Amino acid sequence: MKWEKTQNSLVMGILNITPDSFSDGGAYMDTKTAVSYAKKMVDDGADIIDVGGVSTRPGYSEVSIVEEMNRVIPIIKALRKVLPNTYLSVDTWRSEVASEAILAGADFLNDQWGAKKDPNMAVVAAKYDVPICLMHNRTNRDYQDFMEDVKNDLLESVAICLEAGVRKEHIILDPGFGFVKTVNQNLEVLRRIDEIVALGYEVLLGTSRKSTIGQVLDLKVDERMEGTGATVVYGLSKGCHIVRVHDVKPISRMVKMTDAIMGNMDEK
Repeated sequence: MKWEKTQNSLVMGILNITPDSFSDGGAYMDTKTAVSYAKKMVDDGADIIDVGGVSTRPGYSEVSIVEEMNRVIPIIKALRKVLPNTYLSVDTWRSEVASEAILAGADFLNDQWGAKKDPNMAVVAAKYDVPICLMHNRTNRDYQDFMEDVKNDLLESVAICLEAGVRKEHIILDPGFGFVKTVNQNLEVLRRIDEIVALGYEVLLGTSRKSTIGQVLDLKVDERMEGTGATVVYGLSKGCHIVRVHDVKPISRMVKMTDAIMGNMDEK
């Protein structure tokens, strides 16, 4: 599908093809189960299905490129057949996986390393003229000025993409809530998310069921929907355009209501 700008916010449903993801590891490893769950998320309001083959939870196990491809490519091919009008994204930082995923039917690249771990991710995005989401991530918490450092890190990722030929309108930023940040820093990056929106790119917010919500509310992973909803509504009110979530049905209703209040709805 060709990526088109919408006035209304978009909901990205998470489909982890991994045995070790923090929330639903191992639940959707086979193609039939994964496709069924993806179709349910679309019925529940998802505009994008994000397919990932490598967990990014703390202490996750690295897998080979071949293993990652074996996990995600068959799923993307199957989803493309049954969901022709739904955006499909691949959650990867490896250009080889990204390229094969696009050829299999993916429309969108979701790079948790912001095109820095594998700069060829930007080359792939430019070659196939697809959107790429650049998440804030780094190998240390050596921040000198937290928010300025986050913004500068993101702008470095943007520069890599622009240099590779990615169109500006195809660049999406993700503040990296939950990645190399303390609880207070996660709350600060969300509180000041409008500063990232002000950089001039669409912003994707991925707070779903994250540990910061669990620590603030003292709740287990499967009890964090309301906390996630609060972050989503706040993020949308500050200008975020895409939210990446596990609990698609309730969150999509919150998104739709928030859009209606803010007047951010496409004309029917």
